[in-house]
Amino acid sequence: MELYDVIIIGGGPAGLNAAVVLGRCRRKVLLFDNGKQRNRFSHGMHNYLTRDDIEPKKFLEISKKETKKYGVMIKHIAIKKAHKKNKSHFTVTDANRKIYHSKKLILATGLIDKLPDVPGAKNIYGKSMFHCPYCDGWEVKDKKIAVYSQTKGGVELALTLTRWSKEIILFTDGKKFLRQKDKDILKRKNIKIIFSKIALFENRKGKLKSLVLSNGEKYFADALFFSNGYQVQCDLVESLGCNVGKNSLALTNKSQQTNIKGLYVAGDASKDMHFVVVAAAEGAKAAVYINKELMGEEM
Repeated sequence: MELYDVIIIGGGPAGLNAAVVLGRCRRKVLLFDNGKQRNRFSHGMHNYLTRDDIEPKKFLEISKKETKKYGVMIKHIAIKKAHKKNKSHFTVTDANRKIYHSKKLILATGLIDKLPDVPGAKNIYGKSMFHCPYCDGWEVKDKKIAVYSQTKGGVELALTLTRWSKEIILFTDGKKFLRQKDKDILKRKNIKIIFSKIALFENRKGKLKSLVLSNGEKYFADALFFSNGYQVQCDLVESLGCNVGKNSLALTNKSQQTNIKGLYVAGDASKDMHFVVVAAAEGAKAAVYINKELMGEEM
């Protein structure tokens, strides 16, 4: 049986940064990447020093090249199962039913955004429709911005976006969840509220043109930000017995360790701020603590 020091599931910033650190520690590392990173539809990556505006695809190409020079093995296939065997090591099974073994396991499987259930949403996602104002607000500063939300999260999102534009409209797509105090503060910020159902995100080659209501009325906008929730990419966290919080996000300590000894979770699948730079930092943290844990076991 071939036994790896660490298996990493997830080839995004968290998983790849963990792989670099562990590779430099001369650990035997195997990383699995299914190619479904959350930001793969994005036009560019931001808030990451020296990599501002880089396309996610290019960022991953550079990252994978760096991991390979430290002897990290990368397999481009999804992992379907994972469990801890006899409290000694972990086993994971890929989509071809091949089984792998490791002393430690890092889950860096990320999230999936729940897109608005409106025709045209998939066409503009990552191009002119975004979920994070800190990641994409600068690129649409001083433009007409629409905010889509059927929950109270849309109020905070709309208010946050006033840092970048004075032309903001909140669309609730038929929902009437707003409290009077929410309406009052939005009014003070000159944010218009449209409660009507939306029939279409009119766009051309990924660029938003207008939001078309069910009655045919149009509201023109240059960009749309949405607050519609997200879900974990896979159920490995829970199937391994991890403690989870809201939206099934893994609960970890400061070292990214879960309640399962030897199991770490880093990146968007853990409960923290969803920035690429934060995910990468969590991967590095997990790697350092894993190396220390392995060293203690080798004494």
